[in-house]
Amino acid sequence: MAEFRVGEDDFEVDGRPVRLLSGALHYFRVHEEQWPHRLRMLRAMGLNCVETYVPWNLHEPRPGEVDDVAAVGRFLDAAHEAGLWVIARPGPYICAEWENGGLPHWLTGPLGSRIRSRDAEFLAAVERWFRVLLPQIVERQVDRGGPVIMVQVENEYGSYGSDQLYLRALADLLLELGVTVPLFTSDGPEDHMLSGGSVPGILATANFGSRARESFETLRRHRPKGPLMCAEFWCGWFDHWGAGHTTRDARDAARTLEEILACGASVNLYMAHGGTSFGGWAGANRGGGALHSGALEADVTSYDYDAPIDEFGRPTEKFWLFREVFARYAVGPLPDVPVQPAALGAPVTVEATAYTPLAEVLEALGGPESEHAVPPSFEDLDVDRGLVRYAVTVPGPRKAYELRARELRDLAVVYVDGERAGVLTEESPVLATPVSGHARVELWVESLGRVNYGPRLGEVKGIVGGVLHERQFLHGVRARGLRLDAFTRDAVAGLAGSGSTGSGLPGSGLAGSVGGAGLPGLYRGAFEVAVGGAGDASLELPGWTRGFVWVNGFCLGRYWGVGPQETLYVPGPVVRDGVNEVWVLELDGVTEGARVRLG
Repeated sequence: MAEFRVGEDDFEVDGRPVRLLSGALHYFRVHEEQWPHRLRMLRAMGLNCVETYVPWNLHEPRPGEVDDVAAVGRFLDAAHEAGLWVIARPGPYICAEWENGGLPHWLTGPLGSRIRSRDAEFLAAVERWFRVLLPQIVERQVDRGGPVIMVQVENEYGSYGSDQLYLRALADLLLELGVTVPLFTSDGPEDHMLSGGSVPGILATANFGSRARESFETLRRHRPKGPLMCAEFWCGWFDHWGAGHTTRDARDAARTLEEILACGASVNLYMAHGGTSFGGWAGANRGGGALHSGALEADVTSYDYDAPIDEFGRPTEKFWLFREVFARYAVGPLPDVPVQPAALGAPVTVEATAYTPLAEVLEALGGPESEHAVPPSFEDLDVDRGLVRYAVTVPGPRKAYELRARELRDLAVVYVDGERAGVLTEESPVLATPVSGHARVELWVESLGRVNYGPRLGEVKGIVGGVLHERQFLHGVRARGLRLDAFTRDAVAGLAGSGSTGSGLPGSGLAGSVGGAGLPGLYRGAFEVAVGGAGDASLELPGWTRGFVWVNGFCLGRYWGVGPQETLYVPGPVVRDGVNEVWVLELDGVTEGARVRLG
């Protein structure tokens, strides 16, 4: 047992001053079998603490349907075994470039702007969730012999709101549910953020990527006493689909880290190891400056973050430079860097086995079709990650007019009388070729990730403003949703006889010239690994447009030909010796000669 407390100038353990040298590692972005290796990598870099969020929507995909919340406890135990303290950030909001900032779609849909406020319905939902989650954290606090030393109240709230009654209610709830270690808040080093996001009597920390002394001076204006801490030192950054790859110079990051520590402060690297947004859980941002009201910017699947430990768990130049800095502040010599996990023994190409058209996949795995006066949102149809098919009739006879998906979120592949007619986006919501009536129009709308930061957090997905032909709304919309979590081993096995091409597809790749090749749908195939050859791999899909990939039933996440991400990370524990299954859900189309390769 130990006592961790916030002193007037320092953090203290049993009365002894300590400096927290922490690094962010999200248990949900790392395969569980790889947690011990990644945690040992943090120790080898010179850290004494690990920080993690908890994504509410991952663990409660539907109201009251809680999934593996015990994973939180298992990760905390793994950190303890690795000799690390833990900073827990339970939310309810986490940002983290994660779908909806970690908030469940079934909650934000009906509540809208009432989220993250004193609203009674929102607070009641948070309390129900925290009563399920908090025992995993509370029983592992340091004063009970566990690793947890601090718990965060909300997350960067000053970047969003100013409801002090809400923050106080959250803090009181955490205390009521048994949190005895210090609470803290973290916000950007600006007056309005610190005043909006901090709570009197609770430690306030700052998040930044540069100008450490200036940032701490701002923090000190709000909190003259208490330990200084950068709760998120942004030593890298994340990427968006269709944009360039973002990096930060390793030496520049190391200089800023040195500046933070020279101020006598504690630090938490964001990220120490980024990992991967498996399962299609990557979120999205909005451009447009401070108001974040511009175009949607969907986050890529990789959360490598240009972190000191890369997506494969390997040390980078940044790792070695940071290790040199931390060594000057560590107690005793640093542990040796652990051996890296095994890589795939030899490159392989996936051999095709079957293809099922997208419409048949929807029929077999989708929710019920329903008719509405206007297009329902994804939230109305209980779709978190996935797509919705909207079908509407253009009455006739009438001449050709423009067809518009008003307030489309996010992307729609459009078919007119069964023929592909184009792709619509928020920025280009009008079909290039006018449509005459009578015609059946299908819009297959895909969510590219819910906004995870800013005032548009929690916005709904789908065709929000209706389908227009000329200036006329088209009513009588039939809609059917398809969730990613419907793709289970048993469900996909049941598709075997539906649209299967078997050996008719060429063996050199999944998509060939027969059996619907080139069309959207679920492509299935296999690859074989020699005995002892399983390990980490990169999966590439030259010739494919956009969709999701599974290996042995494990969803790697979204792929998209627009880049900058060109390959998907395949964790070694997912791969097995012998025959391995691959599913590719292509949502637009495949070019001739497309391949799926692992190497």
